[in-house]
Amino acid sequence: MASWFYASEGKQQGPYPEGQFRDLIAQGVVRPDTLVWSEGMAGWQKAVEIPGLIGGAGAPPMVPTGGPPMMGGGSYTGAGSAAGGSLSIDFGIWDFVWRTLAMTIGSAFVIPAPWLIVWYTKWLVSCVRVPGRPNLSFEGGAMTIVPWFFGIIVLFAIAGYTGSQLINLLAFLLYIAAYWLFIRWFVANLASNGQPLGLSFSGTPWAYVGWMLLFFVSIITIIGWAWVYAAWLRWFCRNIQGTRREVVFVGSGLEFLWRSIVIAIVSSLIIPIPWMYRWKLRWLASQALLAPRGST
Repeated sequence: MASWFYASEGKQQGPYPEGQFRDLIAQGVVRPDTLVWSEGMAGWQKAVEIPGLIGGAGAPPMVPTGGPPMMGGGSYTGAGSAAGGSLSIDFGIWDFVWRTLAMTIGSAFVIPAPWLIVWYTKWLVSCVRVPGRPNLSFEGGAMTIVPWFFGIIVLFAIAGYTGSQLINLLAFLLYIAAYWLFIRWFVANLASNGQPLGLSFSGTPWAYVGWMLLFFVSIITIIGWAWVYAAWLRWFCRNIQGTRREVVFVGSGLEFLWRSIVIAIVSSLIIPIPWMYRWKLRWLASQALLAPRGST
């Protein structure tokens, strides 16, 4: 009977006797996209690519080899991607333009806004590339944010009708709380190959409020907001939990500042706005690095 290995978070697990390995498949521990290896195979392969493994038929063809290839050194180039690397993002300009216009115009009618936000978020997340996490996606549903969204609108409407400063303040605080909940909801609903990543956001609401207040104060300095924004992104990335790798943001406030100035000047011509937006997002993604926890 063959012995099997499988990869989890970039590390090989096993060996497992074939019977036990079949149980892991039945339990969903080993999925179709999981990298596996058995004696006689030339390199790591996805389980679904091996004839009979997922379907339960015959064994894969054997090619003599001395042992399991090292993760990251085998014939499957994606196996060692858990070591780290930077994120990236790319999308077509016209795809961005029509989607952004559709969301902006549709949101003006207010009621469709939560569904359009989720639709736009799903598209944007699918454009992101994460080392070791193929086919990134967002699996959240609009009904989760409907209470937050319309609750804030109702409070602001009441404040505008009554002129109550207290209700206006309450609506503003609810807006900040809703944005913190949105971040938690967003992170928790990220998936790869249709499987939830199991991520969570551990930043506290009080810390988030503190960052927002600091950001508003920093605007008075004209340029200080760029350093606050960079520091906030480092805090945000540091509080993403759930994997053996941590997200580290390495961009600086100075880079934020000069890029923002360039974007503001060029975007005043209107037409280059989509290109400027893509340029900014590409840079932001490139500054988010994956590293083993505790290495920074």
